[in-house]
Amino acid sequence: MKQESRWFKQVKLKVTSVFRKKPKDDGVAGNAPFIEPAGDYGKAEDLANVWSLDKSDSNVSDDASKRWPRLVLAGSIFVVIMLFVFLVLPRVLPGFFKNTDIALFIEKAPILIYDDSYRVVKVSASSVMSKPDISSSRITQLLMNEPVHFLGDGYENGYVLIRTMDNIVGYVKESDLNADMSSCEPELHRYKLVVADISKRVMSHASNGTLICEVTMDTVLFADVKRDEVYQVQLPNGQNGWISSSGVVELAIDENPEEVGVRYFVSSALTMVNSTYLDGGITKRGISMQGLVYVAAGVNGITIPRELKDQMSVGTMVTLEYDAVTEDLLIESIQPGDLVFLSDPYRPGSKDAYELALCTDTGVLLMRATTGTSIKLCKFDAHSDLVKRIIVVRRLFS
Repeated sequence: MKQESRWFKQVKLKVTSVFRKKPKDDGVAGNAPFIEPAGDYGKAEDLANVWSLDKSDSNVSDDASKRWPRLVLAGSIFVVIMLFVFLVLPRVLPGFFKNTDIALFIEKAPILIYDDSYRVVKVSASSVMSKPDISSSRITQLLMNEPVHFLGDGYENGYVLIRTMDNIVGYVKESDLNADMSSCEPELHRYKLVVADISKRVMSHASNGTLICEVTMDTVLFADVKRDEVYQVQLPNGQNGWISSSGVVELAIDENPEEVGVRYFVSSALTMVNSTYLDGGITKRGISMQGLVYVAAGVNGITIPRELKDQMSVGTMVTLEYDAVTEDLLIESIQPGDLVFLSDPYRPGSKDAYELALCTDTGVLLMRATTGTSIKLCKFDAHSDLVKRIIVVRRLFS
């Protein structure tokens, strides 16, 4: 039924459209013929004449010959910008913001001191031998994190030839050295630490850690992290460790220990009393008098040579005083902190330095014991045999 009703509606619509009346002609232009306008109105325009478009302007893409100058100009501008950003700004900005808070945020590239011709000591102490043989004489020792010039390898018994930073040439075990110098590059770190105690432990953690190594007096380490009473230091064996702040002197990375009074120098030396004597040694595990004076002076801001023969020229020479009547030595003329150079007891009258003693108090010398096995305090007076062995006395502190 629905389909039939729809069909009837369509038929009705068609019939109605046939008999619909046409609208009357009311004379309006809609039924009137079109009138041609006067002039050029309505004619198609020539775009080339109206808008002055030439061939090149009417194309979207430019000619390849005209594109290259634009690319060259753009590339030149890019190069100039890059040079300004990477060459000019890094040099100008630090000076412009110098002494301001913004300077803290401008990071400059670190200046490295050591190249491939250097090595760093990675053990607590390494012996420098006169020959590539453990049975040869020991010249001195090197402390952990101490840089040296590498002069060549290939020597027997695992030794290599090195020169210390104070120009001592000798042989050390190759296994005691590391080629990675980052642990002693000052500008790679934030703090410089000098061990002032006789020894310090480096631990794996800031608290409740295990022992990594032990460092001795005058060892220089660099730290990156500082917490309450501890520092995180980088070791030359590739590890990081923690060291307590007690008995450690904190310095700026380019700073050296400040020279202090004779009392501190003597106090540092006295920590080595009863230490085992070792020719050329500079640590508590084995030390010589010249090594003892070397590290005690270094940690207190005084730079002196390592070897006995060179130490005879440091400081100023002391003029010894004698009693006018008895001609005995006035022991008060040798003051605490003075270096006393002694001749060989079996070569009377010799002027060659055989050993060194340090005056720690009036009439008291710190020196090798008569047994030759340890460092001891020895009293002397005007009539002691030691007085006859004195060659020269040098004073480090005025």
